[in-house]
Amino acid sequence: MIPADTLSAVRASSVDQIRPAAEALRDIVADLAGLRCAVTDNIAVQEPMKDAAGEILASAVFGFVDGDDARWWRFPQLALTSPLPMACRFESEPFWCNAQGIHTPTPNLLLSALDLSNFRERALTSAAIVAPVHLPFGQIAAASFLSPDPEVDDLSAPFERHGETLALLARTFVASYVKVTERRRPAIAAALLSKREVECLRWAAAGKTNDEIGMILGLQRTTVRFHIRSASVKLDAVNRDQTLFKAAQLGFLAMIR
Repeated sequence: MIPADTLSAVRASSVDQIRPAAEALRDIVADLAGLRCAVTDNIAVQEPMKDAAGEILASAVFGFVDGDDARWWRFPQLALTSPLPMACRFESEPFWCNAQGIHTPTPNLLLSALDLSNFRERALTSAAIVAPVHLPFGQIAAASFLSPDPEVDDLSAPFERHGETLALLARTFVASYVKVTERRRPAIAAALLSKREVECLRWAAAGKTNDEIGMILGLQRTTVRFHIRSASVKLDAVNRDQTLFKAAQLGFLAMIR
């Protein structure tokens, strides 16, 4: 169990606390597992994580300044090509990976289909322990823990000993960073959809028309349209597609397997 004061040290309670929290994360991880940290709060955007003074954490705190490994935050297109962030889109538990595979506590068939060719060049490391952090509104963050020796390609031992602890430290730091730097969003946090609204939206997300949804649920076409329109108003959406997108971001739409 991680002591409460350790978690508090990596939690930023304000923008001014971002730098001390990042430094604490760096030092705790180094002392615990002898690894380096590479952290991003959103794998889908170009903006790197910064402290209150605008300093980029990747270089100013986590030490990615020289060499090829510094490219991971300077070239955001790596999020589209590197197997590390790609795996985070399909996995929520911590994992470790190298050119031989992505190793998870529980088997994940989706990960077996990922391309791991040219792993070192695409991931900019020979191996990594990765903690995916799935945040509200569909945002995906990731923390990678790397050996100081770029040639080390087996992190199974530190993953076995410290994987869950590293993931908790990462989630605590990243979640707090996102909260203190969050831009105001539309006021949809209090949106409460009815059971019928959710049912209609789930079938709409599966590609069904209003007529087909009506047949499935035993409703009139106009009633289906009413429920979808009502959900649209609650979610402050301008059309059907945006309604489905926002409903999915808020977790109302379960994946259809």
